[in-house]
Amino acid sequence: MALHPYDLFDIRSLLSEEERAVQDTVARFTNERVLPIIGDAFDEARFPKELIGEIAELGLLGSSLPEEYGGGGLNAVSYGLICQELERGDSGIRSFVSVQSSLCMYPIYAYGSEEQRKRWLPGMAAGQVIGCFGLTEPHGGSDPANMKTTAKKDGGDWVINGSKMWITNGNLADIAIVWAQTDEGIQGFVVEKGMAGFAAQEIKHKMSLRASVTSSLFFDNVRVPQENLLGQRGRGYANFLHILDEGRIAISALAVGAAQGCVDESVKYAKEREAFGRPIGQNQAIAFKIARMEARVHTARTAYYDAAARLLAGLPVKKEAAIAKLVAGEALLLASSPASALREADPAHPGLAPYLRLAESVQATRGDGATTALLLASAVVRRALDVGGPVQPLLEGLRAARRQSAAALSAHARTAPAVDLLRGVVPERPHWPEVVLDGLGRLSEH
Repeated sequence: MALHPYDLFDIRSLLSEEERAVQDTVARFTNERVLPIIGDAFDEARFPKELIGEIAELGLLGSSLPEEYGGGGLNAVSYGLICQELERGDSGIRSFVSVQSSLCMYPIYAYGSEEQRKRWLPGMAAGQVIGCFGLTEPHGGSDPANMKTTAKKDGGDWVINGSKMWITNGNLADIAIVWAQTDEGIQGFVVEKGMAGFAAQEIKHKMSLRASVTSSLFFDNVRVPQENLLGQRGRGYANFLHILDEGRIAISALAVGAAQGCVDESVKYAKEREAFGRPIGQNQAIAFKIARMEARVHTARTAYYDAAARLLAGLPVKKEAAIAKLVAGEALLLASSPASALREADPAHPGLAPYLRLAESVQATRGDGATTALLLASAVVRRALDVGGPVQPLLEGLRAARRQSAAALSAHARTAPAVDLLRGVVPERPHWPEVVLDGLGRLSEH
């Protein structure tokens, strides 16, 4: 098998035959059906609904779910490759597929009743029933525990009040997977289009994801029957945290696809653009920029493959999903800007515009960069502390150094010149030296 010109470490050879076939099929679809029309759709801020049937026929909706529910029975790596190739075409197409598959169909399959699976999943796999995922709220997207949308039990129904924002597929959706606070914690519900009090309003004038439908959802005393409760009562918070972990892996895959698109555009331009009688790619400064872009993309791709492989093996993925999302998001951010800078003659080239706009959006999706880093830091330090790993001696050393320094400062501060100096700093507080000495004493003891 010939080495792909940009796959310098031959990562593709690690894929199974089925995984390579999936990637090739979606790549052809992206090249032949998405790229020729997506520029106009992007400019018109229009989602190309005419592609939904073809996407469903290729088995891209619910691709990792069992075939008995209309899914494709593919593994997590194949699903990531699907997202990666679709993102290379446009984030609007990829977001439609990933929201339908991992945020709507998967929760119904994983946490729903058998009746719910049979009722909705086959139609969703066929593209006949569209879903959206209602989690983010206007006041805060990175703090789901502070959710304001409520659901209260009333007889045999649940009554939902509140709102959601930045919801992909909102105005297309026939059903919404909605998360709300109940007396027993956060719980998921399947809210159906046409239920009284449920409304969606499309968000216009977006900077990125222009070829995608993004909406606000509103719930005004929406009555949802008990059979639309999603999952076991009291388990909703744990369920959607697991969904978000899987979602971060999908986001890392799309970021890799977009970042690779930046590399591809840059290589193409470096070959075609001439300055001083030769292609600009022959200049080391240009070549080094592209090399660094490719190095970051390769790092992100391996992180995403690692997370997907762990998910496939049934292993915990919270830390690995955070790593993949963090690294891939930064790779896209750091690839899109140099790619634009290379085009000094036409920096606003339409081939790069979607990637540049997407780079910032990826940072906020499934937790912004700071939130993802916090998740990762928590997982790393907690694991090290739990098992007495390498961080534990470091922390003990830091504590010992702090105690030693505080003891030395305390001894010095008790000398007469130091006490006089402290009194002079805050003359209106004569007891200030005692306060400082007491604090230093406490530090030296802990």
